[in-house]
Amino acid sequence: MNKSITGRHFELTETIKAYADAAIDGLNKYHLDIISASTIISANERNGKKGFATEFIINLKDKNTIVITQNDKDVYAAIDLAIERVKKALRRHSDKIKGHRIMSFKDMGVEAEAVTDLDTEEIEIVPMDLELHKPMDFDEAVDALREEKKRQFIVFNDHEGIMRVMYKRADGKFGLY
Repeated sequence: MNKSITGRHFELTETIKAYADAAIDGLNKYHLDIISASTIISANERNGKKGFATEFIINLKDKNTIVITQNDKDVYAAIDLAIERVKKALRRHSDKIKGHRIMSFKDMGVEAEAVTDLDTEEIEIVPMDLELHKPMDFDEAVDALREEKKRQFIVFNDHEGIMRVMYKRADGKFGLY
């Protein structure tokens, strides 16, 4: 990881550099590929009040960049608050990466094995009564939707044999897909 610590509008001491460097080293625990971490610490004066702004720019692999800016009266407090926000962002990014599903055997790694033998003796096929699920026509679908209170939509065959969906609208009328 490339690290750079820069001071603007004030002289950056070795203790502040070491403090910021130690804070950046603590980011390795998230096991993300951090390409570079830039820290810009600047002194600013607004309305006669002196303060410090700390900006962390973390470049991750796959073109992901995290930028955190924190203002405070004390330079060490600004670094602490900013690094906590960076850690939170990295933790969220790490959880997002780990939460994705594995899509193929290639993504699963070399330990992945396909299931080759399936016990067909234990599989039981139960026939279904087709009379219960016969397709309806348009008039039957309208009558069924008017009678039922729980069902919101119904599938039926139109005059040309194409499957259509009829649904109840909020205004009491019927919609048709």
